[in-house]
Amino acid sequence: MRRVAVVGLGAISAYYLAPIESRGWVLSAVCDVRPEKLRGFPPQVRCFQDHRELLESVELDGVIVTAPNDAHAAVCRDALRRGVAVCVEKPIAVSLADARELVEISARQNVPLLTSFHRRYNDNVRRLHAEVTARGGAAAIRVRYLERIEEHIGGDTWYLDPTRCGGGCVADNGPNAFDLVRLFLGAVEPTHAVVKHERGTDRQAVVELESPSGVPAVVELDWSHPGETKDVEVLLADGTRLRADMLSGHPGFKNSLWHEYRGVLDAFATTTGTDPGGLAALELVNETYRVAGTEPV
Repeated sequence: MRRVAVVGLGAISAYYLAPIESRGWVLSAVCDVRPEKLRGFPPQVRCFQDHRELLESVELDGVIVTAPNDAHAAVCRDALRRGVAVCVEKPIAVSLADARELVEISARQNVPLLTSFHRRYNDNVRRLHAEVTARGGAAAIRVRYLERIEEHIGGDTWYLDPTRCGGGCVADNGPNAFDLVRLFLGAVEPTHAVVKHERGTDRQAVVELESPSGVPAVVELDWSHPGETKDVEVLLADGTRLRADMLSGHPGFKNSLWHEYRGVLDAFATTTGTDPGGLAALELVNETYRVAGTEPV
């Protein structure tokens, strides 16, 4: 059995903790700076408020990093340097310099590093991707990631702090949407972007991208959307439009996440190298802000 620790016990951690044992992992330790988050774990799960103490005290095969975005780089760096495989929530880091350093450490020390893009493992997205691939690929694609952020963060108010989050909707939801574009098209570059700020951070964005072969893509992001809309629409060369609703078949608030994070854990178990997606998505975040002529704060 593989021994794993979870660092950061905020809103997303539950989607990792619930399926850990069923996916062949053993939860050895947890860590959060808030002592109240460490209550209720069984005696065999060691609890820490400092990730460095955890890494020094517990033998691990992997660590899952679900701490706030601004803590990702430090936790990942310390784990990788100890030879512990890392699965980190997107974004891989807040700054490009930190992200590039993590990728370099992972590659140099041959320690697995996976950025958790859970929408890759959505059942509807996977079916769409298989069909699009079988029918010759996409002629155009649109990804929508629309929600009211306050309904999704629980007590994790750091999402609304651009310094800790790395920005707003572009920095936090953008990586998932950009990763889906890359899933269908491969490498892309932003060609035009409109980013709107409200309440001290970016809450809406429309980003136009293009692949090297000229296939266009549009990403729509919204943190002020009533309700929740998350989908992928693909135009085929023959004019057919295909769509995957990421929420369809999973009724109830955030219920699609349960099966997606099972997919993340399975991918982490088989990751042997450095997943390039984390750095690529963060580069697209930074390029989006640059093309839009704005800053993440």
